[in-house]
Amino acid sequence: QLQLAESGGDLVQPGGSLRLSCVASGFTLDYYAIGWFRQAPGKEREGVSCISRSGGRTTYADSVKDRFTISRDNAKNAVYLQMNTLKPEDTAVYYCAARFSYTSRCGLEVGFFGSWGQGTQVTVSS
Repeated sequence: QLQLAESGGDLVQPGGSLRLSCVASGFTLDYYAIGWFRQAPGKEREGVSCISRSGGRTTYADSVKDRFTISRDNAKNAVYLQMNTLKPEDTAVYYCAARFSYTSRCGLEVGFFGSWGQGTQVTVSS
């Protein structure tokens, strides 16, 4: 049974944009920090961005800072990742993850999160 479902991945040309969505089912995201991660073939899963439960704190990997923007809409039980100026090195399967939190903490560590979606493929190529 899926707790998180990613969508929005596609084939896009370099310099293009995509918006990924992460929608929760079976629980509400109000008290969960949400992270976005990605994994390319032969590579370890790496943190991309994280947003605190209230949305007041956001964190980005240096490789995507100023290009990607994370946001959340608790009323829709969803978190989004707006990806602009995409590069071929952004090609990967993108996952969202959730962790219950009493605080505004947000991190890019895989071990910080307990629930994961199944991923959505993003391919950046001309």
